[in-house]
Amino acid sequence: MKNAVLLLKDGTYFTGENFGIEGEVFGEVVFNTSMTGYQEITTDASYNGQMVCMTYPLIGNYGMNNEDSESYKTHVEGFIVKELCQHHSNFRATTSPNDYFISNKIVGIKGIDTRALTQHIRQFGSMEGVISTKCGNIETLLKKLNKYCQTKRQLVHEVTIKKPYIFEGNGKKICLLDFGVKSNIINSLTKRDCEIIVLPAFSDANTIMSYEPDGVLLSNGPGDPRDLPQVIKVVKTLVDKNVPVFGICLGHQLLSLAMGLTIYKLKFGHHGGNHAVKDLLTTKCYITCQNHNYAVSHKDIPDGITITHYNINDKTIEGFIHKEKKLLSIQYHPEASPGPTDSAYLFDDFIKMLGR
Repeated sequence: MKNAVLLLKDGTYFTGENFGIEGEVFGEVVFNTSMTGYQEITTDASYNGQMVCMTYPLIGNYGMNNEDSESYKTHVEGFIVKELCQHHSNFRATTSPNDYFISNKIVGIKGIDTRALTQHIRQFGSMEGVISTKCGNIETLLKKLNKYCQTKRQLVHEVTIKKPYIFEGNGKKICLLDFGVKSNIINSLTKRDCEIIVLPAFSDANTIMSYEPDGVLLSNGPGDPRDLPQVIKVVKTLVDKNVPVFGICLGHQLLSLAMGLTIYKLKFGHHGGNHAVKDLLTTKCYITCQNHNYAVSHKDIPDGITITHYNINDKTIEGFIHKEKKLLSIQYHPEASPGPTDSAYLFDDFIKMLGR
């Protein structure tokens, strides 16, 4: 097993062993507190540009399969674990974790103190890093990392589709803007017999309206929503035309910006399958799956906006509706099923919002 090193932008580094392929990869280092769902994490396009540290100490004990992927490919830049299971056991498994990482060309590092890394990120915030099996010289790697940090990637451009595609259905017609959509969002709509037109992220308002949709869904995706001013303008146009809009995760943040709310970056983000969220309309609490580095600010909330959900851990805004317009916006992932299905009602609320 080849040695590997993880170096953070502030000079902190960890040494361990390589799994997956050998190489050198760069990205923002974040931690995820989920105990399961590691295959879904690697294939979630919201992680494009990021390297994920799993806080649960043993990863891979149930292997990998062909059914649990959330998109057509893996998106994580690198994967960081304390221990990678060598002997997986599950009747649905079709391949071992290491073979999965090799076949998907992911550079991984294991055998490091993931608790110490997580505590460091909690104290100093998420930051860029590099995993390397090629170079063990910290000074050389730090120069490479600083050079990487000087470039700004267009993360949504990298994951969105190039051409529209359609899922047939006999129910409501939904235009879904793909910023990195997860498969189970589409599955949640097809279960409700929706006709779904999946469109590239940068489709203009005229193109969207040409499909005569009953409603528009803004999907999850990677990066800072403020980097997408042209998309925000399109969303604002749709809202002004009284088109019903449902925003999820990045889509929630884009809808928020279009409605005049502000966004800020969280210190270390919300990444995991065990975040408690309170529904202010029903007073119920839900265990939710989350993956975002940005949040909607409580300051200067425009007239008409009603906050519907907040995060119990840090009181960040998790959802809103509008008193006059048909808008539904949620920060967490109602399709991700950590509950497992207690947040699925949000898709039903969206369909009801569209009317008959």
